[in-house]
Amino acid sequence: MVKISDVKIIIPAWISKTTSMLLPVILFPVFYSCTEEIEITLDESYTRLVVEGAITTDTMAHEIKLTTTTSYFYPEKAPVVENAILSISDGFNNFPLTEAYPGTYHTAPDVFGVPGRTYKLNIQLISPIGGYSGYEASSYLHDVNELDSVTMEFHPEWASEGIWEVKCFVQEPPTKDYYRFMIYKNNKIFTPNIRYWFVIEDKYFNGSYANGAPVSYFNQGDPYEKLSAGDTIGVEVNRITKEYYDFIFQVQSEVIGSFPLFSGPPANVKGNLSNGAIGFFAAYDKTIKSTITPVF
Repeated sequence: MVKISDVKIIIPAWISKTTSMLLPVILFPVFYSCTEEIEITLDESYTRLVVEGAITTDTMAHEIKLTTTTSYFYPEKAPVVENAILSISDGFNNFPLTEAYPGTYHTAPDVFGVPGRTYKLNIQLISPIGGYSGYEASSYLHDVNELDSVTMEFHPEWASEGIWEVKCFVQEPPTKDYYRFMIYKNNKIFTPNIRYWFVIEDKYFNGSYANGAPVSYFNQGDPYEKLSAGDTIGVEVNRITKEYYDFIFQVQSEVIGSFPLFSGPPANVKGNLSNGAIGFFAAYDKTIKSTITPVF
């Protein structure tokens, strides 16, 4: 809310005295209207299931998290969904999940995804959420071409203290593909959540060799991004489905906002869960290469 007392009006010297006397009269209705408080009534009666998780080609305990939607003004973490029965199947095998801790479910540690198979997640709740006790989602697991290498190039002119550019080299297949890039710094994730993931389609390099394609940047004027000689930078590439690409892009648009400033937000983000649940169950292959920050 804007108060008139908070507004400082600076009148340029080239405006005449008569005009300057009229300005407060003209501007007053504008600023006065900004002081009005508007009460927005939100419909918080409808709760939906929220699902987050994936299966990959890594041999590990794959994780699925279950929570619920809550009030826009809810000051705590979203409530978790406990005691559900979950399983993942690929048409050949069925992998049950156990509740590792409240609302978080794990497969056995020896489970891995196989490229070329469709993985289906099944969820059964002990109590209905949003009118449903059963939910499903499925995702196809594409294979991904192995990265050849990763390099870094320093650009001192790009910022006050320079920027490191991270590049990858890989042969891209002739099919229509979508990718997600995850960046690691000294073996710790540098892009920790969906806001910072880099996703791209192969529209401009389909079927060609990516000869040093840029995938990340480190601004040396930012303490979080600043690198030292010897730091290890890792690049993980996932070949994902178009549905997952669209989901990530839509979430980022909601979180970061749209341009121009006053453009409306997109429609509700579309996941791949049944019965109105929110979120996404993904399946993907991965390839990882790393490089060492050089001395410069």
